[in-house]
Amino acid sequence: MTVLVFGSAVADLVFRLPHLPRPGETVLGEAGAMLPGGKGANQALAAARAGAAVGFAGAVGADAAAEVVLAPLRAAGVNLSRLRVAAAPTGLAAVCVDQAGANQIAVSVGANAFARASQLADADLGPGAILLLQMEVPAVENAQAVARARGARAILNLAPAGAMPPEALRALHLLVANEPEAAWLAGQFGCGADAASLHAALGIGVVVTLAERGAEAATDAGGVRAAAFPITPVDTTGAGDCWCGVLAAGLDQGMPLAAAMLRANAAAAIACTRPGAGTAMPLLAEIEALLRGA
Repeated sequence: MTVLVFGSAVADLVFRLPHLPRPGETVLGEAGAMLPGGKGANQALAAARAGAAVGFAGAVGADAAAEVVLAPLRAAGVNLSRLRVAAAPTGLAAVCVDQAGANQIAVSVGANAFARASQLADADLGPGAILLLQMEVPAVENAQAVARARGARAILNLAPAGAMPPEALRALHLLVANEPEAAWLAGQFGCGADAASLHAALGIGVVVTLAERGAEAATDAGGVRAAAFPITPVDTTGAGDCWCGVLAAGLDQGMPLAAAMLRANAAAAIACTRPGAGTAMPLLAEIEALLRGA
């Protein structure tokens, strides 16, 4: 494996509603079948479907919800040898989606609280490997330190936004954040929330995803902008996870950052036209078809 994802595994129960609930409001709608989710599992599935050799290190419970999450990973060829089965229920999420595809998500952490950096084998993290991280499990800082010590490239998706020591952030290869996450981080460092300002403050590569406006990045080599693909969204749940997984796959395959970002934009656009999170991750052939038609 050359892309190792350390992160969360969650089974999603999706509620389709006429509008998202306001504080204190009950909204009647329909719930579908339980679906695979969790930022880590979603990103691993997206990267594998985009053609990367992927491993996933996380934690699930010994319950039926675990199989909901793990079955598509197995089908995509994701290596699960670093998975931990914990004495806790698999993480669960209640996902509310309105008629425009916008969402609100509440997550029960469950077994994800038992994910540990010790699950990462040194052999998986040599030079050239990518460790893809998010903020839904503990020990992210420790995992990043393991990757750095072994020469792997650590990519952190700052989602959900949370505190990381400045020295840990500055040791990353690449930081990915959406606009609210970038604004939160900018507040911590007293700088602008754009990619260039965050790059200047942190001294690392920074990507800010801009939803329907595409994505921007800033690195030592300069700025990069990747255009979005116009779509009518059905469900935006997991689109950011799809973006990060496909970006990691592209970088692992030797793509320049601009090309990897454009491919990630295409993949996320496709994911937004489908219901669910893990189930929405596109295949490589679908991504390439959209890119050819651009």
